[in-house]
Amino acid sequence: MPRSMTPRVPTHHRRASAKIPRTFRLAPEKIAAAQRILGTATATETIETALDMVVFRRRLVAGTAAMLGVEITAPDQDDP
Repeated sequence: MPRSMTPRVPTHHRRASAKIPRTFRLAPEKIAAAQRILGTATATETIETALDMVVFRRRLVAGTAAMLGVEITAPDQDDP
């Protein structure tokens, strides 16, 4: 996905929560690739953005599933 089309949530829009230190063994090339794709400045921001996107994806899938069977019509269509 081109960098300009990458959805990003500004840090100040994320819910504030307590941060706790964690240690992970991650492949540097995966972090670097994700950082380039997401346009993030740090590994921490990259991981937080990726996790935000996973949570958003789950919510999007759940919302779409909840709408199954719901008839959606364009707002400009006349009611019969």
